[in-house]
Formats: sequence, C-alpha cells, structure tokens
Amino acid sequence: MTARLVSVQLEGVRTPVSRARLSAAVAAVLRAERAGPALVSVTLVTRRRITAMNRRHLGHAGPTDVISFTFRDPAGAVIGDVYICPEVAAANARHFGRPVREELVRLVVHGTLHVLGHDHPDGEAREGAPMWRRQEQLVRRVLAG
Repeated sequence: MTARLVSVQLEGVRTPVSRARLSAAVAAVLRAERAGPALVSVTLVTRRRITAMNRRHLGHAGPTDVISFTFRDPAGAVIGDVYICPEVAAANARHFGRPVREELVRLVVHGTLHVLGHDHPDGEAREGAPMWRRQEQLVRRVLAG
C-alpha cells in the first residue's frame, strides 16, 4: 500500500464542505492519477491571505481562488500545499451558477492536479486544455462518490 497523507486546515474561515470530504477529494485524485507516496496539505484561507500570497508568490494583484505549491522529494514522494479561498470560491460559484460545495471540490481537484505536475494555459484555451478536461472528469467522480 502506498502512503498518502492528506491534511486539511481552516485558517479563520468557514466552509460548507467538511474537512473529511475535502481530504477524500485529494485522496481520490491521488488514486486516480496513480500517484506514489504523497503528502498533501489543503488550507482554506481568508481573502486577505490569498491576496497577499497571490502578490508575493505569483506577482498578481488581487485575490484568487486557489494557489498550489509543489516540493520535490529526492526519494520521489509528491509533496504539495494547496491554498483555497472559500470567499472567492463562493463568488465563482455564483458567477458560473454552480453550488459552492461543487466549486470547492473543483478547486481541491484543480490544486491537487497542479501539485502532481499538471498545468494549463491561461486565457480562453484554459478550459479546453487536457488538465481542465481531466479535472472535470475527476470532479464528477468525486461528487458521485
């Protein structure tokens, strides 16, 4: 059995999705992508914190919904951190006419795929990218499970 550890933390925010459900979404992506040993943390943060992270780490102004970091382990394990802002996720859900719970699962899947090395272009080509299509397959699978 491959060791896959997932941690979900809340930093001063509330979420309509349980930490157990978010952890299960990460685990489902790791399983589906046949990841080896992994340590992935998911932290839900305030709009203020994600805005500061976006500026500091990506050089972008304003808040974003998800930011992922990957750390390479010389032994080959996947190590990554995923930061999600539920407030931005809720605004996105309203904009796209989706339930907030679905959007939070989508962001967990999206961030985990980035941790695993997947990427997508920015702009209009984003939603047609292979990563985006895989993300949506996994979101449907997680929501159905």
